[in-house]
Amino acid sequence: MRIAFFTDSFHEVNGVAHTSRMLAAMAERLGVPFLVVCAGEADPASGRLQIPRGRAAFAVERDLFYDPLYYRNRAAVEARVRDFAPDVIHITGPSDVGTIGVVLAKKLQLPLVASWHTNLHEYAGERLPAWVPGGLRRAAVSASFFALSRFYQLADVVLAPNAELLAIVEQASRRAGFLMRRGVDAALFDPARRSVGRRPLRIGTVGRLSVEKNIHFLTTLERYLVTQGLEEFRIVVIGDGAERAKLEQDLQHGEFTGVLRGEALARAYADLDLFVFPSRTDTFGNVVLEALASGVPAIVTAAGGPKFIVESGESGYVAADDNTFLRLTHRLATDACLRQRMAAQARKQALGTTWEKVFAEIELAYRAAILRNSLPPHSRPAYSSAGSTATNSPST
Repeated sequence: MRIAFFTDSFHEVNGVAHTSRMLAAMAERLGVPFLVVCAGEADPASGRLQIPRGRAAFAVERDLFYDPLYYRNRAAVEARVRDFAPDVIHITGPSDVGTIGVVLAKKLQLPLVASWHTNLHEYAGERLPAWVPGGLRRAAVSASFFALSRFYQLADVVLAPNAELLAIVEQASRRAGFLMRRGVDAALFDPARRSVGRRPLRIGTVGRLSVEKNIHFLTTLERYLVTQGLEEFRIVVIGDGAERAKLEQDLQHGEFTGVLRGEALARAYADLDLFVFPSRTDTFGNVVLEALASGVPAIVTAAGGPKFIVESGESGYVAADDNTFLRLTHRLATDACLRQRMAAQARKQALGTTWEKVFAEIELAYRAAILRNSLPPHSRPAYSSAGSTATNSPST
């Protein structure tokens, strides 16, 4: 099977980019022909098709851009795709790169798989100014979700990172769906990399420092821990983003590392005592899985994908609301024996989540898309409730 993979993010620091890089690496390891199409400076030696964005590109994040004129590269992309002769096209969403993938799939009559990585409709609500009325905010979210739903209806098969979201995407797109979870490199993220002592207590988070990540909840958490008598602790913030300056100003116990990669990131994880992730918009939460692999128990919200990663009461906690999140963090912060027990379980749990398993699940989706595309248009099923939600959800 030959796959042309159109991703809106490959070199950046975010979950989509990380997943894209890991899928490409796994395909290479397994000997699967896998053409990555992404934005970037030309690099023929990499085997990827990289075409830079132009001057019309504008920032979506500090290191992520969208080029409304990127479609001008369609002919060059089509020539390379025709030469590669894929059996299926996979796009990561409605990006400038993904749009070309959709057009080529339709023109070349190739099966199209679309993976849902980011709840863009929720971002639309979170990023509106605070003065925008609630009704208008909800209308923006609804309109964004409707537009996304129509886009994903162009696919033969859809992918989503957790069962709850998958059911929503299947119904909205009217397409059968499969799980596209994430793996972790347990050799890189390893508690053996710890290099600091047990004092002060180190509470950490990793990710993009932006409004939709609910990152300012860390200031509420800090105040709560202080009122409960906790004095010797640090809140380690690993990452960067638009909200960093304000967070640096507000956190009295903060320690900011900026963006870390590779072994530096792995050491930073291992040096933590517990991991907090207050985001309510993440569809999966790669960083949570990396923390568990590093032997660090995690506390996450009950909204979004991270709640499917943490075994509440075993490898960390899933907090039903903000007050519970605060209390559970304090409990773990003040109970070293509980942290030690959860740390061992976190590592054990993470060892069962590999990228090999993830790639095998995605291959099922590719084959389903090829089968659907091979049928006459009038006989192609639009939607089947027997998708991954029920039959392709291995418990790991």
